[in-house]
Amino acid sequence: MSRILITGATGFVGLPVARQLVAAGHSVTCVIRPGSDEKLEGLDAKIVHCDDVFAQTADWWKSTLTGVDTLVHLAWYAEPGKYLTSERNLECLTGTLSMAKGAAAADLRRFVGVGTCFEYDLSAGHLSVDTPLAPDTPYAAAKVATFTMLKAWFATTQVEFLWARLFYLFGAREDARRLVPYLHAQMQNEEPAKLTSGTAMRDYLDVDVAAELLVQDTLSARVGATNICSGQGVTIRALAETIADQYGRRDLLQFGARPDNLTDPPVVIGQRTEVSS
Repeated sequence: MSRILITGATGFVGLPVARQLVAAGHSVTCVIRPGSDEKLEGLDAKIVHCDDVFAQTADWWKSTLTGVDTLVHLAWYAEPGKYLTSERNLECLTGTLSMAKGAAAADLRRFVGVGTCFEYDLSAGHLSVDTPLAPDTPYAAAKVATFTMLKAWFATTQVEFLWARLFYLFGAREDARRLVPYLHAQMQNEEPAKLTSGTAMRDYLDVDVAAELLVQDTLSARVGATNICSGQGVTIRALAETIADQYGRRDLLQFGARPDNLTDPPVVIGQRTEVSS
């Protein structure tokens, strides 16, 4: 049994990760905001309340992480429509560096950070951990900066460092402003779903499956970067049609009603290398 602390445990990805770790018999501590206990939905975990994980000092993190084996850092600002260019990415970056400093001082064994496929040069299409990094938004740049600094910093310590890059996720508790919930809502309300041409191909993965992969990598000996992805692509059109077919309402899909973003890459598919625990 490992003693694992999780930030962002009430989030879209964090909760399924926390559930799976608890189910596997690990001792889990969740750092969450005061008043948000109900978002853990009865999860059998210890709770540490904190107004803002990114505003804490290295000393606070040293105290909080003392006696912990592994930190899974999932917290980050991710409000749809705002997070890509928000200045809050700078706060997440600097706050994570303080967290890392405290982790090393607490003799943490393993630090698992969570990144994004947007860190890569997306023009490559098929993305492995060896694909060059080329962030083009403040969000992706902050993630790359965090990865680069933590990799170099932890190399000077005894802390094992893993950086898990998430691809396109969907599933339970997803923000209603994202594509898959939008499609379900339009179908349920019998209203048209206004979409682009739908030709872009993306690597979509159910969040529970993604959590399983992240837990697998967390509990393994893997270090460096890892991709949390399906390794398969689906066009937006095919994804939308699959959802519409659940309601028998393909007629509600309006492809071409929204303009294509000409700067979006046509293909984003991850490549994953499996490892044994």
